[in-house]
Amino acid sequence: MVRISKRMSLVAESPTLATSTKVKAMKAKGADIISLTVGEPDFETPKNIRDAAIQAIQENKVNHYTPSAGILPLRQAIIDYHQETDGVQYELNQVMVSDGAKNALYTLFQVILNPEDEVIIPSPYWVSYTEQVKLAGGKNILIDGVPENNFKISLEMLEKHRTNKTVAIILNSPNNPTGAVYTEEELREIGNWAVEHNILIISDEIYYRLCYHQQEAVSIASLSEEIKNQSIIINGVSKSYAMTGWRIGYAMGNQEVIGKMIQLASHSTSNPASVSQYAALAALTGNQNFVNEMREEFEKRLDYFFPLIESIPGFQATKPQGAFYIFVNAKEAATMTGYSTVSDFALGLLEEGHVAVVGGDGFGFPDYVRISYTLNKENLTEAIKRIKQFIQLKSNRN
Repeated sequence: MVRISKRMSLVAESPTLATSTKVKAMKAKGADIISLTVGEPDFETPKNIRDAAIQAIQENKVNHYTPSAGILPLRQAIIDYHQETDGVQYELNQVMVSDGAKNALYTLFQVILNPEDEVIIPSPYWVSYTEQVKLAGGKNILIDGVPENNFKISLEMLEKHRTNKTVAIILNSPNNPTGAVYTEEELREIGNWAVEHNILIISDEIYYRLCYHQQEAVSIASLSEEIKNQSIIINGVSKSYAMTGWRIGYAMGNQEVIGKMIQLASHSTSNPASVSQYAALAALTGNQNFVNEMREEFEKRLDYFFPLIESIPGFQATKPQGAFYIFVNAKEAATMTGYSTVSDFALGLLEEGHVAVVGGDGFGFPDYVRISYTLNKENLTEAIKRIKQFIQLKSNRN
């Protein structure tokens, strides 16, 4: 009989990937599905980045293993980029390139957590945080944010949940799924609290170039040398440069922690794909106009799409400040349409309304759905039309 480890019995499948898989299966059977689930830009990877990858192939730079930490030029480019953008300085032994930001987080948790170590996670949270902590033997300590404060947590809430087993806190700003952005003052308070209590700050900043309406995301490492030394920064090229499929992320921080992450990578992934590393190098060192143009387009889509979301019966939402998601309370809509849970409502919307959204269970808020606005205006408009028709039809039957 095949044996499965006990730790895997604790881990749930990623709901975003599960929904995406179901959408693809329905499309393969001919269904016309509009998917509002995708956590990736609908833009093409910029030509200069694609050209750099092709050139690296043609120059035979990508045929062999690279250092587990990533190629030296890319690590230096990451250092230079954050020196210029955030005013922080890292050394080469404080930077590790990984197979996407998700892998950087997974590797980090494996390195820092012992059984029953506690990690504070503000909720709603990205779906993989809790599962990765479980896989490392840690314990999730969830703090529910409130919509009135854009789901952000306070210092008082953190202190209430701190114990002698607390080893880390995860911050994600701009946030997936809410789009909330922590202010410099809020981050400084949390950072100083973490320094005082020797709690590691894991700052997931993968969306920090995607903020709207004069809102700016601040890298927590830029606030003081003490906070920087207490932080591991997670970032990558996936979101800002439309490179989700290239799978390049990175971690920056304490030399000892990064060193152990590199050591673990040498026994797991060996190294990130070499061709993707040269593409990422071009992304960070090349013209940055694409990032600004994409950000501006997402801001326009948000301004167009959010009022339409608000017009849907039974939907309630707070306008996001960053990323490219809207987190919607759909409990009333579920009740109106005869569903006992929002998860069932989301499934019905997919199967009958042919619009895919991600249920909030995996984000820690089961009364919500996450809706991505990475599609063009035509598809967003059609999605709203279908959602309204679905709700009206089911409400009349109910």
